[in-house]
Amino acid sequence: MADVTEYKNYINGEWVNSRTGETFENRNPANIDDVVGVFQKSNEDDVNDAIAAAKEAYKSWRLVPAPKRAEILNGIADRTVKEKERLSRDMTREMGKVLKETRGDVQEAIDLGYYMVGEGRRQFGYTTPSELPNKFNMCMRQPLGICGLITPWNFPMAIPSWKMMPALILGNTIVIKPATDTPLSVVNYVKIMEEAGLPPGVVNIVTGSGRNVGEPLMRHKDVSCISFTGSTDVGRRISEACATDFRHCHLEMGGKNCIFVMNDADIDLAVDGALWGAFGTTGQRCTASSRMIVHKDVIKEFTDKLVARAKALKVGDGLDESVDMGPTINESQMNTVLKYIDIGKNKDGAKLLCGGERLTGGKYDKGFFTMPTVFGDVTSDMTIFQEEIFGSVTSITECASFEEGIDLCNNTAYGLSASIYTRDINKAFSAMRDVYTGIFYVNAPTIGAEVHLPFGGVKNTGNGHREAGIAGLDVFSEWKSVYIDFSGKIQRAQIDNN
Repeated sequence: MADVTEYKNYINGEWVNSRTGETFENRNPANIDDVVGVFQKSNEDDVNDAIAAAKEAYKSWRLVPAPKRAEILNGIADRTVKEKERLSRDMTREMGKVLKETRGDVQEAIDLGYYMVGEGRRQFGYTTPSELPNKFNMCMRQPLGICGLITPWNFPMAIPSWKMMPALILGNTIVIKPATDTPLSVVNYVKIMEEAGLPPGVVNIVTGSGRNVGEPLMRHKDVSCISFTGSTDVGRRISEACATDFRHCHLEMGGKNCIFVMNDADIDLAVDGALWGAFGTTGQRCTASSRMIVHKDVIKEFTDKLVARAKALKVGDGLDESVDMGPTINESQMNTVLKYIDIGKNKDGAKLLCGGERLTGGKYDKGFFTMPTVFGDVTSDMTIFQEEIFGSVTSITECASFEEGIDLCNNTAYGLSASIYTRDINKAFSAMRDVYTGIFYVNAPTIGAEVHLPFGGVKNTGNGHREAGIAGLDVFSEWKSVYIDFSGKIQRAQIDNN
C-alpha cells in the first residue's frame, strides 16, 4: 500500500485531511486488487468547513464580471484537453467502462466547459417597453449563492461538469460530494480548476458517504441549491429536505427507456442501436435502452440478430482497447443485476435468450462482470419491464401496431429517453409528439445527448429542471426584473395607464 496515493479534501483552496482522520479505499471494479487511491472518509464537520469557505468566497466571486469568470473556465477546458488521456485512464480504473467511453466522458466535460465559456458574454436577459411613459424595464439573471452538488459514479466527470460549469459562470460557489465509487475523477477535475486559477473557496470537494456527507450538505440552511443525480428514492428525500425552507432543488433520477422498432425499420441499424444503447457503459446509464418494443412483423429477425450480436460482445477490463463492455461498478450493483435476472427468469417467466449469469474464471474472478443479457416474451406487467435494473440487461416486447407500441413506450413510471426506428416520416413525427419523455431520438438509440440541448426527464425521472444547454443556467440562477422610472413622479402600473 506504500505506493497508493492518498487524496485529500479541497477546502478553501487547500488540500486537507478529514477531521475524522479516517480514509476509505477506491478499488478497480475490473480487478479489486488494484487500489486506485485512498480518500477522505469525511463527516458533517468537513461539510461545514467547506460550506463556510464557499460562503466567504461567494462575497467576491459573484462580483467578478462574467466574462472574467469565463476566462478561468476557458483555462479549465484547455487543461482538460491536454490531460484527456490520463483522465480517461484514471476513470476506467475507478469506474470500469471501456476507454472509448471514458474518453467520451472527459470530452463531454470539455465540450460543456467551452459552451459555458460563451455564456460569460451571453447570459441574456431582455428589455421590454413599459406601459407607462418615461419608464424603462428589463430583467437579468442573478446567482443563488452556495450550490451543493451530489454526483453519481456512472459519468464521474461529465455530470459534475454539467453542474459545476453553469454554476460557476453565473457566479455561484460550490461544495461537491462525488460518488464514493468514483471520487478520483472529480478530484482530478478540481485539481485542474485549481491550476487554472479558480480562487480559493469557490469550489470545494468533500469525499465520503451519502449519510455522513450528502445528508448534512443537503440539509444545511446556507446551501441555496442542491443539484443531485442518482436514484429516485434518494432524490425524493432530497426534495423533502429542501422543501421545508424552499431552497432550490434539481433532481435527475431514474429511467426505463425504450427503443420502438417499427415493421418498416432498417433492422440492422436498429440492432446496432439496441446493442449500443443496452450494453454501452454496461447498461449503467439512466438513458440505457432497457426495453425493446418491436413490431410483430420483424420481431423474429430483430431478436435473432440482437442475440447473436450480444453473445459476441467481448467483456473484460476496460483498459484493454479490444473490450466491448466492462464490469459493473461494484459487488452490490452486480448482485442487484443478478437479482433482476433471477426475477425475470423465475418470477416474471420471461424467456432468457442469452447471458443471465455472472462471468467467472481467470481474469473475471477479480472483478464484477455480468454477461450481456437479453430477455424475450416480456410483457408490460413484468418487473423487468417496469423497474430500472441499471445493468447489462435488456428485454424485448412485441407490439401489433404503431398505437400499441406508443402505449407500451409510455407504460412506465419514468420518462427520460425513448427512440423509434422507422422509415416513415409521419410515424417518426407522431412518435416524437406522443411519447412522453424529456429526450427523444429517431433512428438512434436512447443514448447520445449533446451538451447544447437540455438534458432531463419527466414523471419519476426528474422534478422539472434540465441540465446542459441554456436550460442548465436556470437551475443555478434566479430572474430579477428591474423597473427604472425617470418620469420624476409616482406612476402606478395598472392604475395610471387606464
